[in-house]
Amino acid sequence: MRRTKIRAAITGVGAFLPDYKLTNEEISTMVDTSDEWIMQRIGIKERRILKEEGKATSDMGAAAVMELLKKTNTSPDEVDMLICATITPDMPFPATANIIAHKTGIHNAWSFDLNAACSGFIFALSTGVQFIESGRYKKVIIVGADMMSSITNYKDRTTCPLFGDASSAVLLEPTIDEVGIIDYINRVDGLGRHHLHMKAGGSLRPASCETVERDEHFVYQEGQAVFKAAVSSMADVAVEIMKKNKLKSENVAWLVPHQANMRIIDATARRMGLNKDKVMINIQKYGNTTAATIPLCLYDYENQLKKGDNIILAAFGAGFTWGSVFLKWAYNPTEDK
Repeated sequence: MRRTKIRAAITGVGAFLPDYKLTNEEISTMVDTSDEWIMQRIGIKERRILKEEGKATSDMGAAAVMELLKKTNTSPDEVDMLICATITPDMPFPATANIIAHKTGIHNAWSFDLNAACSGFIFALSTGVQFIESGRYKKVIIVGADMMSSITNYKDRTTCPLFGDASSAVLLEPTIDEVGIIDYINRVDGLGRHHLHMKAGGSLRPASCETVERDEHFVYQEGQAVFKAAVSSMADVAVEIMKKNKLKSENVAWLVPHQANMRIIDATARRMGLNKDKVMINIQKYGNTTAATIPLCLYDYENQLKKGDNIILAAFGAGFTWGSVFLKWAYNPTEDK
C-alpha cells in the first residue's frame, strides 16, 4: 500500500501592529530627508512603532499568537511547538519564543528562537514543516516578530526610514490534501555579514561605554552592497523554485516578497514575469518589520486567498540569508478561521 504523504499547511494567520504611526514627515524632523525622497527610493509612507514603556518583542509576538489561537479555535495546550524568528529578542537569553509561550499559556510545547534576519520567517517556516512532516507534531506555530525601533538609530538618515515594529504568526497543521508547503530553498553566504550587521553587543565586542558612545548597538548597513545582493538573490531564488516545480507565471496566484524596498520587490516580480496585481505589498503602511513582513502580508491579504492558490514567498536578509517557499493555500476566506 502506498503511504499517503503528510504535508504541513498554514491553517490560520494572526498579527499585532502597534498603534503609533511614525510618518515620513516626522522622520524629516529628525534627519535630513523628506517624504518624496523616502517614497521614491524605498516606497515607505509610514511605519508602526511600539511606544509603550516596558513592552518588547515578546508582547507583540504574544498578541499575534493569541489572535491566531482564537481565529483557529486552538487551545494553547494543543500546541506542540513554537518557533520565533527574530533579531530583536527581549534579552540574549532565554529565548523570546519561551517568553511568548509563557505569556500565551502554551505549556506543553517546546520552543526556540531562530535568527536569520529578514529571511527569518521563511527559515522558521521551513524548519516547522519538518516537524509536521515527521508525523510526530500536529500543531506548530511560527512567529515572525521584531521591534526594530529598539535597534534603529534615529540620527542615521540611511537606516531610520526603513524599519517598523510588528509581529505576525501562522499555525502549521498536517494535511493529506494537495495543499500546504510543497517546496523551499534556503541559502546563506556569511561573507555578506560585513555589509549588514550590528557592530557591538555580542561576544566579539561586548557592550561597553565606548560601544554605546559610538552608536554601535544599532543597525549598520552598506546600502548599495545590500541592495545589489538583494535584487539578484531574491529574484534568483524565486525563479529557481518556479523552475524546480515547473511553474509558469500564469500559474502563480501570488508573490509574497519581503517588504524591504519597492525596487527590490518590483525587480523580483519582473524576473518572475508577474504583474503587480499578483504581488502582495504593504511596505507603504508598515515599512520593513524584518521577520514579520511576509506573514503580515498573508494576514493583510488573507481574505483574498483561495484554497489551492499557488503562492511563492521570497526573502533576503542580513547574513546574507535568502530563500523562497512554494505553497498551495489551504483554506478559503469564507472558512471560519
